Amino acid sequence: MDNSSGVGVLDKAALVLTALESGPATLAGLVAGTGLARPTAHRLAVALEHHRLVARDLQGRFVLGPRLAELSAAAGEDRLLATAGPVLARLRDITGESAQLWRRQGDHRVCVAAAERPSGLRDTIPVGSQLTMRAGSAAQVLLAWEDPERMHRGLQNAAFSAAALSGIRRRGWAQSVGEREQGVASVSAPVRSPGGRIVAAVSVSGPLERLSRQPGRMHAPAVLAAADRLSESLRRAAAE
Repeated sequence: MDNSSGVGVLDKAALVLTALESGPATLAGLVAGTGLARPTAHRLAVALEHHRLVARDLQGRFVLGPRLAELSAAAGEDRLLATAGPVLARLRDITGESAQLWRRQGDHRVCVAAAERPSGLRDTIPVGSQLTMRAGSAAQVLLAWEDPERMHRGLQNAAFSAAALSGIRRRGWAQSVGEREQGVASVSAPVRSPGGRIVAAVSVSGPLERLSRQPGRMHAPAVLAAADRLSESLRRAAAE
């Protein structure tokens, strides 16, 4: 059976990834496993490493990269969106504030689900909105557990510090006051995959006059409970 797609460079990249499926490989091992010329195998492996689809182990051998695990988790997260609606609605009703679910996409965070406060002064963020990763409690949560290199890059020009992210990791939630927008405060907590990776952030946001300058004191327990419910839904989905 011909497994060729007709797009040569993609077929060769797929050969590299398939060769690494059985474990770490030196460049010579990649050449033997793929049948590619040595310069071609090296060029493709380095290009895939740039996109985090391939990485290196402590011995310098090529291994499958972390981006593949991230994509796999994302493919299984339909359960997260299906569960998000009721959980966010409950969070909104408990706190009286608008609730959102955020995912990171590159240098931005995207609102993938929301439950708006029905009336009165509120922080309205439509589903699909892209906001910066440089400010806001959801951005802090999505960055706090990143690997050191990505965290360092993310902190450049950010409104928060490495010390603030360390505090978030200790207590498990983040808050912001006028960080993303003047007069708006928010509280966020992480949603974790079955493997423990942060895949999303749950938030409540609203006017500073209601949330105060310490919004976490008011709403962190409810936001943490909502994040735990969503994390549990992913664990159950993985076990099915």
